Amino acid sequence: MLETQLARFGAVPFGHSALLPLLEGYQRPNDKIAQWLRQEVLVSLKRGLYVVGPAWRRGELSLPLVANRLYGPSCVSLDYALSWHGLIPERVHVLTSVCMRRGRVFDNSLGRFSYVTLPASLFPVGVVQEVVSSEQHFLIASPAKALCDKVVLTRHLQVAGMSGMQRFLFEDLRLDEAMLTEVVLDWSVLEHYAASGHKPRQMRALLKVLEAMR
Repeated sequence: MLETQLARFGAVPFGHSALLPLLEGYQRPNDKIAQWLRQEVLVSLKRGLYVVGPAWRRGELSLPLVANRLYGPSCVSLDYALSWHGLIPERVHVLTSVCMRRGRVFDNSLGRFSYVTLPASLFPVGVVQEVVSSEQHFLIASPAKALCDKVVLTRHLQVAGMSGMQRFLFEDLRLDEAMLTEVVLDWSVLEHYAASGHKPRQMRALLKVLEAMR
């Protein structure tokens, strides 16, 4: 059965061209793809990008991996990464990423995926790779990068001193203070952001707060 061959894709997103070798016997392969979409044999992530539908999928779907593939180069960061690392208590419903291209939002059956532009000099700093399986791995901000990205990309953040930054972190963001003292922060990432010239007063205040907690 043709549909069983889709299992080879596992739970990894793939493009339109990857389907064409399976459909060499069809004069109009796009018609078959459209049928699969109606039958939920395939799930569309965006035009030309798919994952295998739940009934045929082999393996568990990784939403951060989907985020990486939807729009790139990108890295899961901001609220979703803070939640992933256990730094904020709430479950985050929008999968947030940073990117070097213009910001975008994608809505599909898996949820909402938001991308915010980060200066190119900051984008690669603090990016780590999470390995889900031999076939699945994705890029996510380290705890330090996720915090720095949140400070840099929060609009109209007027914080200039320690007390203001503490309110932002522990009241506005509701960071888990106990977790923040336990998580390993890469200070080279923090120092790079502080020296970058982006939100300098706010970044200095962030460093002071974190240094006081060491």
